[in-house]
Amino acid sequence: MISINELALELFEELAEYPEDFNAVFHQLDNGARVVDCGVQAKGGYAAGKRFTEICMGGLAEVSFRIGQINHVPMPFIEVNTDFPALACLGAQEAGWRITHEKYFAMGSGPARALSLNPKECYELIGYEDECDYAVICLESDTLPNEAVMQKIADACNVDVANVCAVVAPTASVVGSIQVAGRCVETAIYRLEQLHYDPKKVICACGSAPIAPVKADSTKAMGCTNDATIYCGKINLTIDGADIADYVDKIPSSTSSSYGKPFYDTFKEANFDFFKIDQGLFAPAEVTINEISEGKVYRCGAVNPEVTLQSFGYL
Repeated sequence: MISINELALELFEELAEYPEDFNAVFHQLDNGARVVDCGVQAKGGYAAGKRFTEICMGGLAEVSFRIGQINHVPMPFIEVNTDFPALACLGAQEAGWRITHEKYFAMGSGPARALSLNPKECYELIGYEDECDYAVICLESDTLPNEAVMQKIADACNVDVANVCAVVAPTASVVGSIQVAGRCVETAIYRLEQLHYDPKKVICACGSAPIAPVKADSTKAMGCTNDATIYCGKINLTIDGADIADYVDKIPSSTSSSYGKPFYDTFKEANFDFFKIDQGLFAPAEVTINEISEGKVYRCGAVNPEVTLQSFGYL
């Protein structure tokens, strides 16, 4: 069976050995744990953002960049494709692990989740177990983890702390903007899971989303990075399951009662409480589907350039 931690470890090793090639900074902590700063104090950039996203998806996706336009405004886009969508997106990339220790907080994603089983139901759903002596984790945080945080991750993953490898970037950074946009495919797979559609029926997937400009405030950065996919993410899914026809119209973000304004405004109105926001909002703007058992195609949703540009600060 594929080990997503082993695949991600290969990507991490190059990043750790040649951090200057990625505008990153390598740290080996006193307990042997290894951390690569991709944006907390380091500059980061496209190379680091690409590698962060690839690690986050357990080495099971290809990532590239292009220049596109939104209403004639040129901006960078990320493109992601994977032949293992359920495992790469739900088994690795999903930010399903809230890591806290004293004053430290991070959203954890990446293949280490498969060792810690965060959350357990996810791995039962996709039928996956990983066995690896190394745990590779991606941390979305404004600060770097210390020895105690890395030990907590090691204990949850049942590995030696010296075998824990972390890449870290805040939301309000170049790498932060890239890796959140790189979750465009994940939002589609996650939405299908929410709708109780079997994600294992998705054979392969590709998607694109604009890379949001970096904001100085982390909360505003969270807003515009999410809007990149909510209002401008385009996804194509290849599915083996004729029953997808019953779900198509429910997939895009426009079906959410919270749709229609920049995410930061919605979040503020909810007193910055995620649980007061309709979870259906966390979905791509536009989805096309090729269902192969009957050879049918479907299309749902549409991009919303105006809200995207408003969120990014161009309007």
